[in-house]
Amino acid sequence: MTAKRSIPVLAVAGATIAALAITGTAHAGQKAAGPAKTFDRTATYPVFLNRPAGEDPTTETVAEISAVSEDGRTLIYTDATARRIGFLDISRADQPRGLGTLSLAQLGDAEDEPTSVAVVGRYVLVVVNISASYTDPSGRLDVIELATRKRVRSLDLGGQPDSIAISADRRYAAIAIENERDEDATPPGGKKGDLPQAPAGFVQIVDLDGNSPQRWSLRTVPLTTADGRALPALVAAGIIEPTDPEPEYISINGRNQLAVTLQENNGIVLIDLPTGRITSAFSAGTASVDRIDTVKDGVINLTGSITDVPREPDAIAWIDDRYLATANEGDWRGGTRGWTVFDSRTGRVSWDAGNSFEWLAVRHGLHNEDRAGKKGTEPEGLAVAEYGGTRYAFVGSERSNFVAVYDVSKPTSPVFKQILATTNGPEGLLPIPSRGLLAVSSETDDASVGVRASVSLYQLGNGTPGFPSIVSGPDATGAPIGWGALGALSADPKQPHLLYSVTDAAYAKTQIFAIDARKSPAVITKALSVRDDRGEPVGYDAEGIFARPQGGFWLAVEGATGPENKLVRLDAAGVTRQVVPLPADVAAGLGKQGFEGVAATTDKRGREIVCSSGRCRPTRRASPGSAGTT
Repeated sequence: MTAKRSIPVLAVAGATIAALAITGTAHAGQKAAGPAKTFDRTATYPVFLNRPAGEDPTTETVAEISAVSEDGRTLIYTDATARRIGFLDISRADQPRGLGTLSLAQLGDAEDEPTSVAVVGRYVLVVVNISASYTDPSGRLDVIELATRKRVRSLDLGGQPDSIAISADRRYAAIAIENERDEDATPPGGKKGDLPQAPAGFVQIVDLDGNSPQRWSLRTVPLTTADGRALPALVAAGIIEPTDPEPEYISINGRNQLAVTLQENNGIVLIDLPTGRITSAFSAGTASVDRIDTVKDGVINLTGSITDVPREPDAIAWIDDRYLATANEGDWRGGTRGWTVFDSRTGRVSWDAGNSFEWLAVRHGLHNEDRAGKKGTEPEGLAVAEYGGTRYAFVGSERSNFVAVYDVSKPTSPVFKQILATTNGPEGLLPIPSRGLLAVSSETDDASVGVRASVSLYQLGNGTPGFPSIVSGPDATGAPIGWGALGALSADPKQPHLLYSVTDAAYAKTQIFAIDARKSPAVITKALSVRDDRGEPVGYDAEGIFARPQGGFWLAVEGATGPENKLVRLDAAGVTRQVVPLPADVAAGLGKQGFEGVAATTDKRGREIVCSSGRCRPTRRASPGSAGTT
């Protein structure tokens, strides 16, 4: 195990950002009890495999929000792109099996779009967007019998729905009716995409009276007055545009309190489900976060900052009956690259991740540099559940493709436990504690580049997880060393435990990393910037590296064309000392793929012979330090 290291404490909007241990440890004053339990991936199921018979396998089909049957063995997911819901048999966590899909066109119209799904007893509740336009939003709740996949009832929701949640006692379902804004519309006196845009959103409560859906009824909780004016409670809370609340995501605690995020309005509303009364509303506030990457320039540079940015929370989850957690994805004004714990009694921040969520991405090689200038890791999904007496929070990064797992047994002091790599665009996080499982549904699907939407399953157990196999340690400032796109490896000629790797064209500036392979996971301990012969940082498409016994390195640099392929010799400081181009006749026969690796040896005459991408032979007499060709 790597040594324990803490992320520095930062101040954010008057609250304290708690330090996070990089490796999970017992709480102060507690004794560690046996081997730590961790989640490990058991299977990933690409949902295009579950497509209807005859459908082109390259057709886009996604998995967004998911729910599970009460026995934990049938998973249901929404596919808004293909206008359907899908069913998976997850009886075996290592071998999920497609059970087919149900098209919403069979229930309504070909353009009907499922936005969320939940399960109550033997029924699947699907909320469906059937809006004709942004100004004429509408939706329905379809109640599907799981065993037969027949619709037994449909309820008119009166607006465009987003998310649905079920109370633990199964007395209530709650639905956020967002009536989302048109990002291309310009309200009077505002800017393009601005609020307010009528009609206003609200919340629907479904009273689940008994086991028969025919007895279920709706109650509406308005978030504005009958004539469209702002509610005093939302005005007092500092909601940005209280005449257009746009409720986004919901969660219900054990006391049947509903928490609703108003993402675009940077607010949270609490509603008592039995009475339908708004009990509280508060702003999610702003955050100032330092030492993050804020510029899209092909370089992981943790020296940027954001100041007084609205959190704009998306997903929300109760940790217990008092504390709430939000994933602060942001929308159009904000996004603070982390997540926050609020005290529902006061509306104040009890804990905030600060830069630690983004640092996790960097440390594990998952940082998406293309999003640095926008919302960074974009934490979107969040779920909380208890497994074997330990309460966990799961926070998903939409853009860096991971889920971070925290022990939230003490809600005001989350402890980071591990990170789970996901497929692209993790959207839905579904804890299944009864089976020790976590399901993650990922929505990005592009068959042309081999990226397919999927449902992945992770099992809680005592074994060592397969991920990560490598992480980075701190740099001189204490921040994690930024890394990624490692496609080459070489051993140090004098220290067998020390390895070297190098970045490729994914980054604007080439770096060589020293890796301590004695640790598990292996640890990047140092980064060396590669420079040209003038000492300036340079970006090579380095596909191979060889650590020379004489000191320094050889790099195999792949070119966009044949002549651009070359071997580059660096000194120990990373400065370019020699460039060896391909022979013209060899270069002429290459396309854009070329050098992929490099190795070298010294023959009896003291000649250094360097080979890359094939058979090598010396081409001339060479003193030590010069090179032959491929």
